[in-house]
Amino acid sequence: MPRITIKAVEGRTVDQKRGLIKDITEAVVKNFSVSPESVAIDIIEYTKENMAGGGKLFCDK
Repeated sequence: MPRITIKAVEGRTVDQKRGLIKDITEAVVKNFSVSPESVAIDIIEYTKENMAGGGKLFCDK
């Protein structure tokens, strides 16, 4: 069972997440020759206060 983890800053809509899950599932099915039911995907969302880049919190950019 392929398991995919997506980590992102919060703020995407449910429809955007649905589209992403659909596209990733299709790619895994095509390239790993597995059924869609065997693909598990986790979306982990972080607040801007809990993510940083370039030495600064995202909320401070």
